Amino acid sequence: MNLPIIQKKFWFVGLSSLFVTTSIVFYFIWGLNLGIDFTGGSLLEVKFAGERPGIEAVEASLAKIEVKSLTVQATDQNGMILRFQNTDEAKHQEVMTKLRELVVPVKTDKVTSAPLSTGKAAQPKIEADKNIKVEAVPVGQALGTAASSVEELRFESVGPSIGRQLRSNAITSLIIIALLIIAYIAWTFRKVSRPVAAWKYGMAGVIAIFHDVVIVVGAFSLLGHLYGIEVGTPFVAALLTIFGYSINDTIVVFDRIRENLPKSHQNFEGTVNFSVNQTIKRSAYSSATVLLTLLAVILYGGESIKYFALALFIGIFFGAYSSIFLASPLLVLFEKYKKS
Repeated sequence: MNLPIIQKKFWFVGLSSLFVTTSIVFYFIWGLNLGIDFTGGSLLEVKFAGERPGIEAVEASLAKIEVKSLTVQATDQNGMILRFQNTDEAKHQEVMTKLRELVVPVKTDKVTSAPLSTGKAAQPKIEADKNIKVEAVPVGQALGTAASSVEELRFESVGPSIGRQLRSNAITSLIIIALLIIAYIAWTFRKVSRPVAAWKYGMAGVIAIFHDVVIVVGAFSLLGHLYGIEVGTPFVAALLTIFGYSINDTIVVFDRIRENLPKSHQNFEGTVNFSVNQTIKRSAYSSATVLLTLLAVILYGGESIKYFALALFIGIFFGAYSSIFLASPLLVLFEKYKKS
């Protein structure tokens, strides 16, 4: 197999530029819907034993106790996620109390109207179900029943100063990782100085990573705008994972180029194209296995991990694309630019 990938380099670089430009536009129009990890606040996830109350009813009830910046999201299996600005424990307990008050009671008896045989005016008659036993319930037991009707699955609280620090640390970590990747690749390919300098291999790899990360950010800007999906520290962890996976795929291709350069009788463009064709099947197969696993997590995983897996899915998909169709063509363009 000898696909003319490098010969079509301007097409692939142009397509990547379109993806990146669109993602940047999405980000500047809508931005990212930051979660409590970065903005500060509380996240409360609950599950109702009976019928789940409506979102509007929850918002109206919690407005009475002045819950700030409230957003309510329904989840599967009678679940609900609430996000609000308040971080104190007292407000947390007030919210739980209001949610228990909203639980819809289940009807277990039925009332019919039937005339009595005494000739007196008809009186309401309760038709008892044989399976229902009516008895007095102590107040404490009734409160316990109300408490068990709403199960608290998790409660997370982050102060605003910690949120700002986490956001700053996330940006710093991404920049440091990018610089370390350039330095590592430049050192690894230090003996490959012709026709392209070693540091340019690192630059091509980082541009490919930037391509992958920007597309993920743009995708989540769109998802946040359409579906209210938030990003937090798991999203940053997904970006760092994409960094590692993408550069690993790119280095495999670059390493094959390094091996073929001394023994190749073709020009640099032909050698790069030959090397890419040698590794394209390996990249496709390894990426496909990871993507299938992530797809299963997205479809059947829990709410807390689903969007982490989605970010990885998008990043690894475009990472497989960029390692073949972007990073290697960039090397050839660097070589041509050097000559001009």
